[in-house]
Amino acid sequence: MTRVVHKFGGSSLSSASRYQAVAQIILGHCKSGDCVVVSAAGKTTNTLVKLWQSYQQQDQQAFSDVLIQLEKHQSELVDELFSGDVHRALKGQLEAELVAITQLAQQSELQESPLLAHGELWSARLLAQYLNELKVAARSIDARQLFTLHDAQLLHQQNKAACYAQLQDAVVYVVTGFIAQDCDKNTVTLGRNGSDYSATLLASYIDASAVSIWTDTQGVYSTDPRKVSNALKYPKVCRAQANLLARLGNPVLHAKTLSPLKGSNIKLQVRSSYEPEASPTEIVKEGYSKAKRFITTFENLDLVRVESLAKGEVRTLSQLIQHSIHHFTVNGEAYLLLPATFTHIVAQQLAGRINIVESNLQGCALVAPSSELSGLKQQAEQLFHDREVVVRFAHQDSNYALFLTDQALDSDLLAVVHDKLINKGRELAVIIAGIGNVGDVFLQQCEQQITRLQSQFDLKVVGLLRSKEMVFSPSGIELSTWHTQWKNEAQSYDSKALVEHISELDYEHKVVIDITASEAFSFLYPDFVASDCHLISANKYAGTADRSWYQSLREQQRDRNLHWRYNTSVGAGLPINFALADLQNSGDVITSIEGVFSGTLSWLCSSFTADQKFSDLVLAAQEMGYTEPDPREDLSGRDMQRKLLILARDLGLELDVDDIALEPLMPVHLAEGSWGDFLAKRDELDTFYAAKYQQAADAGKALRYTGQLSISDSGKVTAKVGIAFAEAGSAIANLTPGDNIFVIKSVWYEQNPLVIQGPGAGKEVTAAGIHSDLYWLTQQLK
Repeated sequence: MTRVVHKFGGSSLSSASRYQAVAQIILGHCKSGDCVVVSAAGKTTNTLVKLWQSYQQQDQQAFSDVLIQLEKHQSELVDELFSGDVHRALKGQLEAELVAITQLAQQSELQESPLLAHGELWSARLLAQYLNELKVAARSIDARQLFTLHDAQLLHQQNKAACYAQLQDAVVYVVTGFIAQDCDKNTVTLGRNGSDYSATLLASYIDASAVSIWTDTQGVYSTDPRKVSNALKYPKVCRAQANLLARLGNPVLHAKTLSPLKGSNIKLQVRSSYEPEASPTEIVKEGYSKAKRFITTFENLDLVRVESLAKGEVRTLSQLIQHSIHHFTVNGEAYLLLPATFTHIVAQQLAGRINIVESNLQGCALVAPSSELSGLKQQAEQLFHDREVVVRFAHQDSNYALFLTDQALDSDLLAVVHDKLINKGRELAVIIAGIGNVGDVFLQQCEQQITRLQSQFDLKVVGLLRSKEMVFSPSGIELSTWHTQWKNEAQSYDSKALVEHISELDYEHKVVIDITASEAFSFLYPDFVASDCHLISANKYAGTADRSWYQSLREQQRDRNLHWRYNTSVGAGLPINFALADLQNSGDVITSIEGVFSGTLSWLCSSFTADQKFSDLVLAAQEMGYTEPDPREDLSGRDMQRKLLILARDLGLELDVDDIALEPLMPVHLAEGSWGDFLAKRDELDTFYAAKYQQAADAGKALRYTGQLSISDSGKVTAKVGIAFAEAGSAIANLTPGDNIFVIKSVWYEQNPLVIQGPGAGKEVTAAGIHSDLYWLTQQLK
């Protein structure tokens, strides 16, 4: 049986409404045999600790007051969740347990661990019963029946057998976190916030496929999202960094949580019980995630130095105070970072071996890849200095730096530090498809462009694709030697393998740059979007695909908040798409677009003179590389037809390519047969073109091949591509051979149209246009 373990923390069970929300998550995510591990509801454990402290201090009034707090909270939960016989039975159980606690206290027989265990026992009992009320077969399980320790060491084989013996029925098991027993049946606890540990232990014992830690945040963030609004949520975090964050007191995961998963393939996710549909953070094995940057803050800590700290003693101390303790060594001396409220307890335990170095400390820890840490630490020190924050103690280890200060880092200061040290390192993975003519030039320009953008984003080209071969390197491809790497490492791939590679990329942002002319590759766009990729296209096929497919892709991008730039699909490097967007965003209404959108047809029509054959000019253009391998593709006008459709869709018009009338720049029957067949009939092309040319000349006009789109006041759309006679002296008639031109009329530009003109083809300008789209994307992601 493949099973999953779900763990819900105290904040997820803090009220009756939260119990109901958790039950709905279980309904949607659990099946029979799965296990749900629960913490004590809300602040119940804190209240039980206060109860224990008042008992130790023999403060009977305080003991009575705290007990009333406990009874009030638990009674409210029962009253709001249940009615009838079930309500009466649960209230009776609660009252009996509170009476027993009072009697044990009066008899001076109260013990700490059994007392603290009540929080988890109450949670498990209530949640299991509520699930049964919802007709979900559920059973509460006391983890003391499953987990046994001897001399503080878990008896793994015995525990695994106990789990398999007791968790075999077709029910949802609701298991108490935090607690276990020793060989003498005495209750022991697994440390404060030990329910995470209980969940991963249980998962390892029952060979679960996954563990989901449900908490009050959507996942693991670069810093506390409640303090810094632009904190980054990471989709993946490696186990080593997650463990370090736990040791530093980060509340999302807790110390020891990860140890049961060592060497296993059990998946661990951190999810939001408040927003269960939000994407989780996956805690992955080493090598499956890049090291990230984090800032975790401290409040009210003491720094102490300990002489001759024994092995395992930190664990014992942590167990004693029910709180994680971070320890480190400087010049051979051991230091502990303690919650100030527990320093006296640790001092008593380590009598004669402890010295307080600094007290009542605030501050933060900066966690980062070791190669980046020294530089980031210097920047942090400068930021603190500039803002007059007194650093009383600093320490740098291999993968984190501590800054212990007089004052707490408030939200404003933390936001500044985060923006300078964390956001600056945001990553963008770039996959480039099509590394031929334009792609080669784009890569040549890439080094300089990436250097330009480095202050805002860490861009890495991670994939290069050509035809059916690719080089894929998640850590980045060295652009200065990419030709050599391609020669040595290029491998064949299929679409499925490519999509899997991209989906596994561990980057905040990903973009696929399509410089191919492949319709088949454009059909992969929905898969790229499903893998959370932005798109930059020089490829026209996706933008001119069937309207339902195109609209579905657009909706998918909107749902995922992904961008698609395709300025070079029309006009090479000319900013036509930008101009249309700006006019519409500013409130203008575009009424018509006319122009020449093909550098090839622009060059042919503008270069032709009456004393030459048009077919000779076509062959000359082919020789110079101005045309497609078969120039009839250019003469057909289909390329301009697709470009006009892209512009129409930019205006929000719901057109398909067949809605645009098309007149080729050649007799229709010449499109049939081979290129050799065409050459045998080239005189028919010459006759055709000469007649059109003469017709234009007789009217005092210039022969051009244009696209035209107009929108009437009533909303009627007319779109066509074909031969046109341009007025003498007009911008289109005077077009420089090879240039594209766009003549835009709108409400604001009716009498004097807006004209955009310039090179409509060329490797350099097209590559530069793609870089313009890449720059635009990084600005949006900022």
